[in-house]
Amino acid sequence: MQTVMKGYRGLSLVMGLNWDRLFFFGTLVVGLLAGTFLGNVLIEAWGLNQMPTGF
Repeated sequence: MQTVMKGYRGLSLVMGLNWDRLFFFGTLVVGLLAGTFLGNVLIEAWGLNQMPTGF
C-alpha cells in the first residue's frame, strides 16, 4: 500500500509539471498569435503594406 501511495504522489507530481508546461507554451503561442494579428491590423490601418512604385 505504501508503494502505491508513493507511486500515486509521484505520478501526480509529473502530471502537475506537464500541465504547467503545456499552459506555458499555450500562453506563449496565444501571445504570439495576438501580436501577429495586432501587427497586421496596424499595418493595414496605417497603409504601410503598399510597395513603393518604380521598382
